[in-house]
This record gives sequence, C-alpha cells and structure tokens, in this order.
Amino acid sequence: MPVPITASSITLSLLDCAVHRGITPSTAQDFSGKQLDISALLVEHPQSTCLLRVAGPSMQEYGMVDGDLIVVDRAIQARHGHIVVAIVDSEFTVKYLYQADGVTHLKAGDPSCPDIVLKDEYAIEIWGVVTSCIKRFSK
Repeated sequence: MPVPITASSITLSLLDCAVHRGITPSTAQDFSGKQLDISALLVEHPQSTCLLRVAGPSMQEYGMVDGDLIVVDRAIQARHGHIVVAIVDSEFTVKYLYQADGVTHLKAGDPSCPDIVLKDEYAIEIWGVVTSCIKRFSK
C-alpha cells in the first residue's frame, strides 16, 4: 500500500568534499557544508507523491532491490524511458517503460522476467513515475 509523503522538511549537512572509493576524506574537513533539504530534493509534487517498497528482484539491473523504497510521483506524465509503477491485473508492479513502433512494453530489470506488452486485453494502468530510490544499508 502506498505511503503518502508529508510536506515536512528534513535538512542534513552536505559536506564540501567528494567521497571517492578507496580514499578517505580529510579529517580536517568539518560539517561546514550547506544544508540540503531532503524533502525538496526527493519530492517535486508533495500532494501526488508517495513511497512504495520494492518486493522481489525484477528491477535489480536498474538498481532497485527487494526492500528499497521508491518515491513515486503521480503528477508526472509517464513517457518512454521512465521507470513507472503500473497496476497490472489489480497488482502494483515497477517496470521500465519502453515505447517503440507504436507498441508499449513494461520491461523488467531482470532478463529472466518477460516483458509485459500493453494490449487491450490486459487491465493495465500506468499509476505513477518513479523519481528516486532510497536504500538503507544498516540500521
């Protein structure tokens, strides 16, 4: 079930250094970076944006794995190249929207999962566009 996002603000410090693999940032640098509003970064249309939790491995090649949270904006018009949440036969699914030669496909990020081709006989609704993926590595 989608979880609505409230309009409250969460700000965190953005450090003035880049983090590279294998290189430790200078400990002399402090938290003097600017403040970044996470809500403003992730949510463009608060009234039409919600969170959904990814289930299963079907989008792993797009960087979304089981348990990740995705930010879904229903105000954005879905188009070719977007990752979307669709309702297929009354079930939510997240897929890559691919349109070519007048045919629309919902493609998984796992080659073992077949494409869903949008045809009249399927009950399919493009429900929203995925704008971000939130991962949690530890608690």
